Amino acid sequence: MSYTGPDFDPPQPRRSPLRRPLTVAIAALVPGALLGWGVYAAVGGPDDGGGGGGGADRAGERTTQAPSSGAASSATSSATSSATGDAKAPTGSSPSPTATTRKPSPSESAPAAASGPLKGKVVVIDPGHNPGNFRHTAEINRKVNVGTHWKECDTTGTATDAGWPEAKFTLDVAHRLRTLLQQQGATVKLTQDDDRSYGPCVDERARIGNEAKADAAISIHADGSGAGNRGFHVILPGSVRDGAADTRAIVAPSAELGERVAGNFVRATGSAPSNYVGGGTGLVTRTDLGGLNLSTVPKVFIECGNMRDGADAALLTSGAWRQKAAQGMSEGIVSFLRG
Repeated sequence: MSYTGPDFDPPQPRRSPLRRPLTVAIAALVPGALLGWGVYAAVGGPDDGGGGGGGADRAGERTTQAPSSGAASSATSSATSSATGDAKAPTGSSPSPTATTRKPSPSESAPAAASGPLKGKVVVIDPGHNPGNFRHTAEINRKVNVGTHWKECDTTGTATDAGWPEAKFTLDVAHRLRTLLQQQGATVKLTQDDDRSYGPCVDERARIGNEAKADAAISIHADGSGAGNRGFHVILPGSVRDGAADTRAIVAPSAELGERVAGNFVRATGSAPSNYVGGGTGLVTRTDLGGLNLSTVPKVFIECGNMRDGADAALLTSGAWRQKAAQGMSEGIVSFLRG
């Protein structure tokens, strides 16, 4: 497969002690100016990447911010082992957190889908890993059945050398992608929105898409390979029939979804396909990932780049680039769903 490979500032009001008529006029204008400034501050400025999935979704998360030392060390220590798992090793069915550990989920209160070409279509977005996984190692390390074998429920994911975790990256891109798809009229569901203490395990992630009867599902990740390994790749489900896993019906539509996502990702971001897997096609087929093996709806994974390579990390930590990444995914999904 071959591919071919496209950001805001406000003024501040000033008061001046002049004559009464002018003072009255200024007094009338100041509240409006202050209101406008308040809105700008709430939405966020250029560092937020311009037009992503909402300022509240990214509050306090700048590209230079690192997690707590516990998060950084846990995420970094998992980088090597994570490169070989369920896009860093997930798979499992984790019990839902109790009411005392759940926060209100933004995904559960997401705005209704607008009218558009995807009205009536359902898309499930799976932000890989969970920012709280590193606090629950026993829970995420328990083994679950993925059809072909047993493997860990989930992992912490990888991180940049500076300590910015994959779980933060995936959630940010998921918010941006959700907004774009809702603007096209789709009904969008996230498998997690940092609204639970850990997980869900990968079998539950697959089940969420299945129960939603999704027309398309995508799991967002970033890789943890060696420095010098660059580029993105889209992972497609191979044919599996073993235990609870039977992907035969989704292999062909998932391949079409993956090809459309890959082509549009190149076009939107300018990024090249991976130079270390996929033979330059940007497409890889795997049969060891529970999130794909247990899916009954068209689904792909995307590794958006390698967090352990400095050049790729500079892209992944850029809000503007993450918006382009979400745009490429959105255009690929829209293309697939419209036929």
